Amino acid sequence: MPVIWEDNQTVQELMEEAGKGDIVVQMSMYSDNEQVGSLGKSYTKKDEQITTHSGDIVLYSGDKIVVFYGSNSWAYTRLGKMNIPKGDVTELLSNGDITLKIVIAK
Repeated sequence: MPVIWEDNQTVQELMEEAGKGDIVVQMSMYSDNEQVGSLGKSYTKKDEQITTHSGDIVLYSGDKIVVFYGSNSWAYTRLGKMNIPKGDVTELLSNGDITLKIVIAK
């Protein structure tokens, strides 16, 4: 799925890591509005209190990636947004655990 990435240090670090090989994350449904998974290492975080919306991708606690299909207010570092219709986001994320893969397009 296409993503519009933020321009920040955390995304730069993720892209550097993905440039070495795909980042594969096992995601789990949480709180009926998000999928969360461990990145396996810590990244630079610059958390701010935000309200997320469907399709938002954030860093939580420095080492977890969260993709939303609903809304939530918490302190996160913004990473990006899925560039697909809201209904497609819900369909992709709300039906059980998923595997997320971050790949550098060539």
